[in-house]
Amino acid sequence: MLKNILAITGKPGLYKVISHAPNMIIVESLTDGKRMPAYSRDKIVALADVSMFTVADDVPLSEVLTKVGEKEGLKIASIDAKKAENDQLREWFGAVLTNFDRDRVYPSDIRKLITWYNILIQAGITDFAAEENNENNIEEDSPKKTEEKKEQKKAANRQVKTQKAAAKTSAKTGVGAKKG
Repeated sequence: MLKNILAITGKPGLYKVISHAPNMIIVESLTDGKRMPAYSRDKIVALADVSMFTVADDVPLSEVLTKVGEKEGLKIASIDAKKAENDQLREWFGAVLTNFDRDRVYPSDIRKLITWYNILIQAGITDFAAEENNENNIEEDSPKKTEEKKEQKKAANRQVKTQKAAAKTSAKTGVGAKKG
């Protein structure tokens, strides 16, 4: 689920991918439902690509959000990200992820995590698990989709050839030619 949820630098909130185009994507805000384009020049990050620093290894955001959901009971976070002191934020996050790297995870990162979590909960998104099973299903479908695309290209090529043949025939028979 987090693969289609985006954070866009310079724009508040989170966005869901609606459609793709060559140099942009159409996104929908999770907070107000408004749609807008996001261009290739914007810094766009999928939440599935985000991780948090720990003492050992980095932990994917999906696991961190799952732990926050377990702690909060899949309800709005009990701590106010805007009003909380830095020490309160670290204490709260320490209860969620005990081995987080206190030197590299800043209070602003914890605030952003809480804000994102609250937005996702308010939007009704509570499944934060990684999408490993879905990727396998995509691989199974891809040969079928490839065949469909090949058939569509063949049909389009046939149509172009038919139009060219019709144009040659009309030129030979004088249809549309100037009489002299």
